[in-house]
Amino acid sequence: MGRDHRTRRSAFSPTRAALGRPASPNKTEPARTPRCTRGVITDEEAIALARAGDLDAYGTLVARYTALAHRTAYLLGAGPDTSDVVQEAFVKAFKALPRFRDGAQFRPWLLSIVANETKNLHRTKKRRNLLELRVAEDPVDHRDPANLAVRDAAKTELLNAIRALPDKDRLVVTCRYLLDLSEAETAQTLGLAKGTVKSRLSRALTKLREAVSHD
Repeated sequence: MGRDHRTRRSAFSPTRAALGRPASPNKTEPARTPRCTRGVITDEEAIALARAGDLDAYGTLVARYTALAHRTAYLLGAGPDTSDVVQEAFVKAFKALPRFRDGAQFRPWLLSIVANETKNLHRTKKRRNLLELRVAEDPVDHRDPANLAVRDAAKTELLNAIRALPDKDRLVVTCRYLLDLSEAETAQTLGLAKGTVKSRLSRALTKLREAVSHD
């Protein structure tokens, strides 16, 4: 079967000049890398190939995770700078591939870089962007104006309550529930201990229940 990852392109793609090439783990002998034997290359295979300098293999990872990286950066507060944050995160991730731990998951590792780039943006510009958080649509009858009004009012109330949370609590709620990351992935993305994620989630959810349950 052909190497499909060479033919797939992403609408967003860091330039080859920006990516450069990661340092080879063995400068005297090229590392042996797995070949794609199936229609879809795995993250592990793409990482091994990219470490050896295969930019098309890295392009597969870019295509696979661009949408999630954009959503993460935006929800964490990158606002209109989301595209710049994501591009810089992919470039830094590529350059850091030689340090990527074998057997680790690529997705939370990448999102931790996206989160750090978003924090750097906030530090540089000394400002905080309000989030436009997405809430999954409720299975209501959209033809019923009463149901629609109730749904929109509840959605607005919840969004306002999330925005009002302290930054630390808001970030864990965003990662855990709006990005649908596991507690372990949330911890890795935000650079926190799992116990810290659990305590902040508990505190945030208590505040949200109080905020949306008042008469």
